Amino acid sequence: MGFPSSPEMQLLYFGLFSVVYILTLMGNTAIVYAVPWDRHLHTPMYIFLGNFSLLEICYVTTTIPTMLANFLSTSKSISFVSCFTQFYFFSFGCYEGFFLCITAFERYLAISHPLHYPQIMTKQLYTGLVIFGWSGGVILSLTPIVLISQLPFCGPNTINHFLCDPVPPMTLSCSEDTITQLIYSTFNAIFMIGTFLFILYSYALVILTVLWMPSWAGKHKAFVTCASHLAVVILFYGSIMVMYISPGSGHPVKIQKFITLFYSVITPFAIL
Repeated sequence: MGFPSSPEMQLLYFGLFSVVYILTLMGNTAIVYAVPWDRHLHTPMYIFLGNFSLLEICYVTTTIPTMLANFLSTSKSISFVSCFTQFYFFSFGCYEGFFLCITAFERYLAISHPLHYPQIMTKQLYTGLVIFGWSGGVILSLTPIVLISQLPFCGPNTINHFLCDPVPPMTLSCSEDTITQLIYSTFNAIFMIGTFLFILYSYALVILTVLWMPSWAGKHKAFVTCASHLAVVILFYGSIMVMYISPGSGHPVKIQKFITLFYSVITPFAIL
């Protein structure tokens, strides 16, 4: 269904989000190329940032081009296979949760244990963390798509969203599979709450360390270093809580669309 509106508004949406999408690609691509080319950026923090920027490119490319095409099209259709393919790659949110945890852990070591940081954050460790972030996301993303793709679909076939998010296709199933819904909900709750608590705990320790720093310059530098990461954490988990944790019936679908879209296009700028 996308964003039902007049043809003029559809053109306005197309122009606005085309510009934002291009700027997002340019900014994150610059980071992806800068990290390997500049030797001064060959540190764990920037390596994680480069991977996160690559992830953001994949994340917005999963949804925005299709949405832009739908703004100019009268028939907003998507095949079953394409829908579930988009659904799978939209699950890059799992990768994002892992990389936010990894970055929080790295900042905790750098600020709370600066003397031991070089011995702990070795090349083997941060390489392993990057591999874990990508491979963990691949494995976790497969679980919901396998479960939901096995549901029977016989109509209706109208998705009240601008993308194939997991919940709208599930509501189109001919049979109400409570087991699949329970597994999916439990899976999401454990992942979201677990990663969020890990990040909160890491930054609670960081804040305690910063407060004990004797110099104001040291405190300022530590807070500035963590500010962009905290902004992304707030955007990511704030959007998730409104979309998936708050009672769904109390939020109009139109608001949920804008929340999902807002996060997709704003998060890369927080990183930049």
